[in-house]
Amino acid sequence: MNDNNNNNKNNKNKKPGSQMSLTWLYLIIAVVLGWMFLSGDSSLLSGGSSRNATYSEFKNYVQQGYASRIVVNKKEGALQMYVEPSHIRDVFKEQKVEKGTRPYVVVQVPSADKLEDFISEQQALENFKGEIEYRQGEDDFMHFFWSFGPLILIVFFWIFLMRRMSGGSDGGGPMGIFSVGKSRAKLFEKDDKNKVTFADVAGQEGAKLEVQEIVEFLKNPQRYTELGGKIPKGALLVGPPGTGKTLLAKAVAGEADVPFFSMSGSDFVEMFVGVGASRVRDLFRQAKEKAPCIIFIDEIDAVGRARSRSMQVGGNDERESTLNQLLTEMDGFGTNSGVIIMAATNRADILDKALLRAGRFDRQIHVELPDVNERKEIFQVHLKPIKTNSSLDIDFLARQTPGFSGADIANVCNEAALIAARNGKKAVDKDDFLAAVDRIIGGLEKKTKVMTAEEKRTIALHEAGHATISWLLQYANPLVKVTIVPRGRALGAAWYLPEERQITTREQMLDEMCATLGGRAAEELFCGHISSGAMNDLERVTKQAYSMITYMGMSDKLPNLCYYDNQEYGFQRPYSEATAQLIDEETKAMIAEQYARAKDILSKNAEGHAALAQLLVEREVIFAEDVERIFGPRPWTSRTEELLTENTPEPSESEK
Repeated sequence: MNDNNNNNKNNKNKKPGSQMSLTWLYLIIAVVLGWMFLSGDSSLLSGGSSRNATYSEFKNYVQQGYASRIVVNKKEGALQMYVEPSHIRDVFKEQKVEKGTRPYVVVQVPSADKLEDFISEQQALENFKGEIEYRQGEDDFMHFFWSFGPLILIVFFWIFLMRRMSGGSDGGGPMGIFSVGKSRAKLFEKDDKNKVTFADVAGQEGAKLEVQEIVEFLKNPQRYTELGGKIPKGALLVGPPGTGKTLLAKAVAGEADVPFFSMSGSDFVEMFVGVGASRVRDLFRQAKEKAPCIIFIDEIDAVGRARSRSMQVGGNDERESTLNQLLTEMDGFGTNSGVIIMAATNRADILDKALLRAGRFDRQIHVELPDVNERKEIFQVHLKPIKTNSSLDIDFLARQTPGFSGADIANVCNEAALIAARNGKKAVDKDDFLAAVDRIIGGLEKKTKVMTAEEKRTIALHEAGHATISWLLQYANPLVKVTIVPRGRALGAAWYLPEERQITTREQMLDEMCATLGGRAAEELFCGHISSGAMNDLERVTKQAYSMITYMGMSDKLPNLCYYDNQEYGFQRPYSEATAQLIDEETKAMIAEQYARAKDILSKNAEGHAALAQLLVEREVIFAEDVERIFGPRPWTSRTEELLTENTPEPSESEK
């Protein structure tokens, strides 16, 4: 019964008149063309001016020298006499003759033999000097095709073009250009077999708790309405790319067991004026018919960007018109009972304030990068289809991937499986996952890249400088491994395991800055020159120093001040030129101080640094335990480093 009701409902929503409009258009064109062909109007068929004449008139015209060419159709018993240009007025008199055409008269022939004798006679008298052509007759279909074929092709090309402009069969439907304003949202019914639930979303416990109330309201609305509560109108998912915002929205629809409309923000905007607003209206119309339901707009920043304050007079911005219609549909005079709008973006700062207010998006749910426990859950989900070694430690993999999103972790698992298959292994082990992490972070190894002995020594001294200072400073990130094998665009790289802090102190930032400058300091101290290899280090240090001074108030001369970049009123910077000069001086002083500190640490530990650099030249890859053998254990060992030391991979024979 439910299926029949759904079918009846769908049939009621269809409009037979609109579906048959193109059929009627085709029928009208065919009738007009058929009437033109069957009416026998030769001027239409051949594209020239003509008139009918009697056989006596024809003989008179030929005798007076008016004929330039005669075409005889034996099958029809008729001929066409083309008139000399100088005698057109003598033949057609008051009849209008189109310029540039070859006018002729159509004559019914009583006898073919008499016609041939007459023409031969006139040729002998030199009254007719043109040519005569005899035809057996033309096929009616071919005559029709050659006459109207170009017109038919133009009509069908126009129809094809209009359907393509309106999105083809997916968006155009039977209406073609007339359906360009229809919504392109994909509908997922509640009985979809491939629906997603919260069990498919690993991690993000906080975000799942926030959207759980929406699910409960859709399942049991009386529980809230009895106390006077209202269902939230909208929820905005905000977070970095790859954190699972779209997946979380699908899980909400799957758990609530309601229809789910999915659409991208860019699907609203088209080249035609008014199309976006029309699609917004059509989307909400469909949603109201299937309420209760959920509308999900992915990447809403494509249409929800803040409106301009300086609109041109008489101008029309299609994107802003679409946004205005969206604002009206979400919270206007109309009612949207039972329709919940969910949206996702990673650029909430550029959205229009009217879109973010309560009553439209009542909740902003932050979907952040997963922590170590959530990364473990994500690994467990993505490792299910992968054949792994029984000794694989998922906790170690979660600690080795700080800052990775759910999409990054899925990529790690896939890369590890590919690496294991490439090496002919029966199962994926820890080394494959470490290689996959290195591949994603640093890029593909380029062992065939040609380097001179001097370049190799300079890179080894540079990377050893990073490793030495990060080992000897208290708040620097714990070292995992160092390599001088080129990866991607880098000639060498050092891997660290940063602690996942909620806040970072000034001392911690300065230690990290000093360790970053260790490579350039080692080049100057032990090579006698500096190279371009430290460009990325200098870029990171400069950005960090400016951030500490201008945003975090960590300067001695500019304490407790945050010079935020205020774009709301068009300001480039909210401080004077004198303050800008002071910021530059403070930045230079901070970087110079940490650079001198790095050189001092390297000078005091020159022997250990030299031994580490030589080991790098010989083995190309060293691990934290190699640094520990040279400098001894760190006095500031954290829990993270203890866990890391327990799971440090043994170097292979080639690395030894």
